Amino acid sequence: MMKSVAKLLLCLAVLSRPLEAFTVKPQTASVRSAAAQSANPIVSTRPGASTTKLNVTPDLDTVALVAGQENAGFAIVALSEAIWSFAQAPSFSHAKVLVPAGIAAVVLFAVSGPMIASGDAGSVQLGLEISTAVSALLGASYVARLAAPFSPSPKEAVFGALLIAIAGFISFSQNLVVDGFVTLPTLPSVPFPQIPLGLGEDIDTSRY
Repeated sequence: MMKSVAKLLLCLAVLSRPLEAFTVKPQTASVRSAAAQSANPIVSTRPGASTTKLNVTPDLDTVALVAGQENAGFAIVALSEAIWSFAQAPSFSHAKVLVPAGIAAVVLFAVSGPMIASGDAGSVQLGLEISTAVSALLGASYVARLAAPFSPSPKEAVFGALLIAIAGFISFSQNLVVDGFVTLPTLPSVPFPQIPLGLGEDIDTSRY
């Protein structure tokens, strides 16, 4: 009988130890203070301390790689569309479709492309601005071709090239803004009138 009682007590002692891992222990004052300090970081209040805005420096290598590929791809697509459209109905009057795409390809390859890949912040900004302007002007030429009542070549290719031009404009302008080359103006804050809300301060509670 005594042996069975001893075995039972031993089993209870063994089973009670693993349960300690699942027991929530109350936090001590030191633990609570450490948690409060980590949740509320101390801000220096020295007279000479000042909060300055961090200037984000763009990664020019990444910009050159990404924007350079977009610049070259846009030039290839524009030139390919013009050559394909001209090949569908080759004529002297239809050769005008080669002019905007040819000029755009020369500017993108020979002017803005080397500027974007230069690694200099000023040159990269100017190259992105040139590519943005070229994409906008080329997109306008596509809109004019779509609005023309007659086209010797199918307009589906022109519409696809217009979508590429819009995507190029968005991409180049986004690189200018996101990488910090161009800062957009901020709108001034408009003061709104404050409407007093009744929270029950004037309610007569003496009758309750």
